[in-house]
Amino acid sequence: MIAFDLMAEKKIAEAIARGELENLPGAGRPLDLGDDALIPEDLRMAYRILKNAGVVPPEVELLRDIGELERCIGTLSAGEARSAAWRKLQVLRVRIEALAMRRHGLSVAERYMQRVLDRLAGAAASAELRRM
Repeated sequence: MIAFDLMAEKKIAEAIARGELENLPGAGRPLDLGDDALIPEDLRMAYRILKNAGVVPPEVELLRDIGELERCIGTLSAGEARSAAWRKLQVLRVRIEALAMRRHGLSVAERYMQRVLDRLAGAAASAELRRM
């Protein structure tokens, strides 16, 4: 996912440099984020109630916590407090990755197994190339 994000960011930066994103319709106006056309009709009322109550998905809450912790780490000097904050930041990042994987139908164990298999396949391919 990180590779895709980096590739998308690069393409956007290139388009900005070429001026392709200037003078677009709606430029300077806020986005209409209240549109719930993509939410199934039977869930719209429940989503609206949760939104009005200020309830956010766990991913949003974790991202907010990560942002606050990153800002806090920037103000801390080297020491025990800073290293504890870094450890907590890593835990939060693992949690958000686990939520994303669960949302995409992969458990942490399945994801770990896939990474191990990918690494072994890469090592086997490298060994095969060296033998040639």
